[in-house]
Amino acid sequence: MTDTPRLLYDPDTLDPEAAALLPRLTDTDPAVRRIALIDLADLEDERLLQPIVDALHRDASAAVRREAARVLASWERADVVEALCGALLDADADVRETAAQSLAELKDVASGVILARWAGHADGFVKASALRALRELRYAGAFDIAAQALLHSSAIVRREAVGVLGWLKEPRALDSLASLASADADPDVRRAAAGALGFASADSPEPVSALLGALRDEAWQVREEAATTLGKIRAPLAGDDLIAALDDAYWQVRLRAARALGRIGDAKASAPLASLLAHPISNLRKEAALALGELGTCDALPALRDALDDRDPDVRKAVRIALQQIESERA
Repeated sequence: MTDTPRLLYDPDTLDPEAAALLPRLTDTDPAVRRIALIDLADLEDERLLQPIVDALHRDASAAVRREAARVLASWERADVVEALCGALLDADADVRETAAQSLAELKDVASGVILARWAGHADGFVKASALRALRELRYAGAFDIAAQALLHSSAIVRREAVGVLGWLKEPRALDSLASLASADADPDVRRAAAGALGFASADSPEPVSALLGALRDEAWQVREEAATTLGKIRAPLAGDDLIAALDDAYWQVRLRAARALGRIGDAKASAPLASLLAHPISNLRKEAALALGELGTCDALPALRDALDDRDPDVRKAVRIALQQIESERA
């Protein structure tokens, strides 16, 4: 790595503003070089990409390299994507993180080919960063590499692989995701896998079984995600387990269980949900009211009418909505 990046362009071939900026990339002061990169990027001239890429690879200052990684996020050319992937191996952690963030902002599915290749890299950070970038692209060619990464020793890599498979929504990934939701050693991976199962069908035995088990996970965040996903897929067999989750020690789990019960439409949940209208946490009271409206059971009417004078305006609004839904169905 040299002190300053080399210049590949004759300033005489560029417009005056760019020509004035390029020499600053050779300044001995890294602060001057960093500001020059920002100003060059603002010109949005693709002919100036090479000096920025050079700065990313060669500048002696980590601050300059980090700035180069940041500004390159504005371009989705193959050579830029390749350069950012290479920066995932930079000696400086901040440069690596900035490059990873820039890659995560990619939107062009054509970048998937490059990212999938880097996702096969031996370095765990490189692999995880490439998988993270692939997640939003929904690049079908990432399936196999993501499926293999589910077995990686790094929990971060496994979590990012789960994210890719969740976005791809390939049914052949369901059993593997269910297994991770049930048994992975890392709670963040279990939580991600429980969320990724949201594309399963309501009668898929392995995913539903895994989600029901996840409702009893030792980590409340996993229980919360499992309740959310069971509601998303409207699993009819989950009613009793979700009703039990209304007594969870964490209100966040109770809230998601209430929401899920409303979506599933299990009439048995009416009384347990009505009891939550007196809970001290207003968000939970509001969610219980909305769920009761979705259930549409008349036996919830007395509790909802009592809640019309709730001290929280959002709860009162939810109660009015629920009453309107139930009374409309009655009519």
